[in-house]
Amino acid sequence: MSERHGSEDIVSFHDLCHSTANWAKTAPVRYAAGRWQIVELNHRNNCLLWDEEDLARRMNVPAEEIAANKRAIDGFNQRRNDAIERIDEILLESLAHVERNPGASLNSETAGSIADRLSILSLKIHHMRLQTVRVDVDRSHIENCGARVSRFLTQRSDLAGCFDRLLAESGRGDAWFRVYRQFKMYNDPNLNPSIYGEKNQRKSV
Repeated sequence: MSERHGSEDIVSFHDLCHSTANWAKTAPVRYAAGRWQIVELNHRNNCLLWDEEDLARRMNVPAEEIAANKRAIDGFNQRRNDAIERIDEILLESLAHVERNPGASLNSETAGSIADRLSILSLKIHHMRLQTVRVDVDRSHIENCGARVSRFLTQRSDLAGCFDRLLAESGRGDAWFRVYRQFKMYNDPNLNPSIYGEKNQRKSV
């Protein structure tokens, strides 16, 4: 894959990953450095997060297993958000030479966030397509899932266009975006009151 960062390359990469069963858990790292390493890291953590979210909805397993799933979800979500911010940093570094035009518009969503949404949409498309080949469901289930796949594809195409437009406009100085730090307070023992509250209780005993 080239060092370009257009949406077509990103979408193709996501779909290529899904062509390998259990890609996120079994496939070796494809990119050792550069922007594609971060795109891959973001997508891998989204895939692992998806699997853990499924497992966390089980009803007939010990509570300890669900607790382990929830803790894993927190970790994958943190790493996913770290990757989003790193994508933004890399893209903004490549745009550092661009002089912002008067009246340039601030985009409320960053390019990294859009890349992340493309990753999640690829997961929705992949898993909904799997529903269309099940043999244990009726025809209406297959047709409903097929219609949803079609809607997801339209949504991804629209979103991909937004990604490309944002980068094109940013490259001309007509638009810009910032890196927004998504501080996950629940993952920080100094910011989560349930965690630091436990510490304070132990100290007072």
